[in-house]
Amino acid sequence: MLTREYPPEVYGGAGVHVEYLGAELARLIEVEVRCFGAPRPAAPGGPEVLAFTPWETVARGEPYSSALQTMSVNLAMATGLEAADLVHSHTWYANFAGHLARLIYDIPHVATTHSLEPLRPWKAEQLGAGGYALSMFCEKTALESADAVIAVSSAMRTDVLDCYPALDPGRMTVIHNGIDPNEYKPDPNTDVLEAHGIDPDSPYVIFVGRITRQKGIVHLLDAALHIEPGTQVVLCAGAPDTEEIAREVQARVHTVRAERGSVIWIDTMLSKSQIVQLLTHATVFCCPSIYEPMGIVNLEAMACGTAVVATATGGIPEVVEDGTTGYLVPFEVSDPLTRAPRDPQRFALDLGERINDLLADPARAESFGRAGRRRVLDHFSWTRVAEETVGLYRRLVGGE
Repeated sequence: MLTREYPPEVYGGAGVHVEYLGAELARLIEVEVRCFGAPRPAAPGGPEVLAFTPWETVARGEPYSSALQTMSVNLAMATGLEAADLVHSHTWYANFAGHLARLIYDIPHVATTHSLEPLRPWKAEQLGAGGYALSMFCEKTALESADAVIAVSSAMRTDVLDCYPALDPGRMTVIHNGIDPNEYKPDPNTDVLEAHGIDPDSPYVIFVGRITRQKGIVHLLDAALHIEPGTQVVLCAGAPDTEEIAREVQARVHTVRAERGSVIWIDTMLSKSQIVQLLTHATVFCCPSIYEPMGIVNLEAMACGTAVVATATGGIPEVVEDGTTGYLVPFEVSDPLTRAPRDPQRFALDLGERINDLLADPARAESFGRAGRRRVLDHFSWTRVAEETVGLYRRLVGGE
């Protein structure tokens, strides 16, 4: 498995996916994980882990440098795979390594699409125009030649084929993300809340995610001005993509605090157990994403027994059942490239209204939370994901 993120360096949904899928796959087959970063030990019973860092000779200082450094890691990751039967890459950060391994060793390459570069134009802010062109090159080259492409939702499959029409639909399959319901489950304790100044006896809305345009945090902050006064708004948000988006979020937080107060911003990395406790006691978890192939964080909230208010975009409607486990907020884009909402004020107002509906009806919020956990238990286990993935591997290598 080829990936940028792997514990302890996990900051997004793709990293969570690889962490849990790798552990389950290791129960079924021999697995080695190749990731970015410093050396790290393998977890007991888990896959072997090799870590790689960028070549020091790659230019630094320009926005495009990080894309070149990523490609240098891919070159290193593709070495020494003579014994592998198959490679499985995750995100553009590692797709090119999978493509190279396919060419060098004549082995199948499986790529899981957690997002798509053509649908994330804001990455040009982070990587620079030249770096963004490189990221799209890596993804396009790898996906169009991969032996199999996994989409984490049916909506994602449609997006992949729209972005890459040269890709044979017969090489695509849908395998949803999963979650560990034994780890993500309601936590009755409140010590984490109290440590961060959250009143456990007062309702709160929570956001968990990176500070990036994709996750829509700015729209939740706009919606906060319409949320019932006195309701706590808790933001577990860090790792900004750029200084520009960081400043934009800071300015909005300042405005919301000045107009309504009750905003608690946790910008440090929290442990899973801390996140679980914060999700458990929230009245509502809000996912205001403008682009979300599936949104694994919705599963995390549902597993903790929390009602969800989320954007009706991408794969989210395949996870959140509108009116049963939460509410889906309509979303229209003004531009298919930027994914900006057609009417940002209407979108913010709709988010606020749906959140207020649940704040005003705690019994319904609790009912949605119970239904959400049942849905997770019934449909979204990593065991199922691993079994379907191994079945795909075996078909590709000519096994069972």
